Amino acid sequence: MPRAEDGDRAELASGGARDSRRVIAHADMDAFYASVEMLDNPELRGRPVIVGGGSNRGVVSSASYEARHFGVRSAMPTVEARRLCPEGVFVRGRMDRYAEISRRIREIFLSFSPIVEPLSLDEAFIDLTGTERLLGEPLEAARALKRRVLEGTGLVASIGVAPVKMAAKILSDMSKPDGLLAIGPEHLREFLDPLPVERLWGVGSVTLERMHRAGIRLIGDLARRDAGELRSLFGSFGPQLRELALGRDPRPVIADWERKSYGEENTFERDLEAGSDELARALIAHAEALGRRLRADRVAARTITLKLKLARPLGGGRYPLLTRSLSLDAPTDDGAAIMRAVRSLLARAANGEKIRLAGVQAHNLERSDPRQLGLFDPAAANSAARNVRLNRALDAVTRRFGEDAVTRGLAHAERAAPTHRIK
Repeated sequence: MPRAEDGDRAELASGGARDSRRVIAHADMDAFYASVEMLDNPELRGRPVIVGGGSNRGVVSSASYEARHFGVRSAMPTVEARRLCPEGVFVRGRMDRYAEISRRIREIFLSFSPIVEPLSLDEAFIDLTGTERLLGEPLEAARALKRRVLEGTGLVASIGVAPVKMAAKILSDMSKPDGLLAIGPEHLREFLDPLPVERLWGVGSVTLERMHRAGIRLIGDLARRDAGELRSLFGSFGPQLRELALGRDPRPVIADWERKSYGEENTFERDLEAGSDELARALIAHAEALGRRLRADRVAARTITLKLKLARPLGGGRYPLLTRSLSLDAPTDDGAAIMRAVRSLLARAANGEKIRLAGVQAHNLERSDPRQLGLFDPAAANSAARNVRLNRALDAVTRRFGEDAVTRGLAHAERAAPTHRIK
């Protein structure tokens, strides 16, 4: 049975994932955002580093293992993190930097297999099926993958290897930090049965409560129930969960995965007026950050969405949420064009309201080919060419000197806490 030890660079699990049919690895970077901050600033190493927005209303995006020792976790309110860890070092998120490192990690994954399915900036499934002649046995390949990531980035990944995606992800979670676990098909049921049922994908708090009422607490309990009984309890989702509990997860690793949207948002320290300069600063920062990320990934967005959470309590910690979208005549990767769309959307929303949270999303993405400048509108062509040159220059300055080196318009807004997942 698999067993992980903290700090081990590679730990062998019984079975060795020798399934000739499918071998799937799940690689997950350890405390990714916090680890990048410590990589770039060695003085932070060994300290409780907490990445998130500067606002007390914000949430934690990532916490080093030193901070986790105090109970700090991702998605925890910043004010709670400060209470639990008053000595914590709170760092603003730098999504551009995390995305840059993520692309480097992705290249390493692709050097092991062309079939890589990212789940977020810091984790991905890698299909190692049929790579034994080139990379060796799955456990050997996974060890090499961990080593290559460390050598190429200075960061640590935890890896799980199994015949199915679900088990590979569970194993990588169990092997943290800095571990490696692998299991073969002959041990899959033995491994899954004693685990809590909430380890299965799709078992949230509501489903978990209903399962506990039905006497289902372990994955093995679910596997032993009749499919018809589970259908009556949970609808069509019940038999699907039973299949996962039996170790049957036919989902393939999808190599042609693409992001559907990019987004940046933050919750403010104090409520802002809809027409205030402070709100404009935050939206400009979001628009510029989205533009940089789109250009880095060579995509352009045709639809821009403004997201606003109004400072009007509904009770139970809930607030009204407004979203407004605008489709552009042509796809863009330009922060200024994104901001023009945002201004138009803001003028149609939240008049006279105070704003608690603001965000910008870019979706309906297209591959960004070299621009074809208009033949019959020289002024527009020249303007587009100038924007391309300007953005290239801004990107170069940002890569070298950081996101705050050059800003457009109202400068130095409070940046968003980076979202942990990408869609």
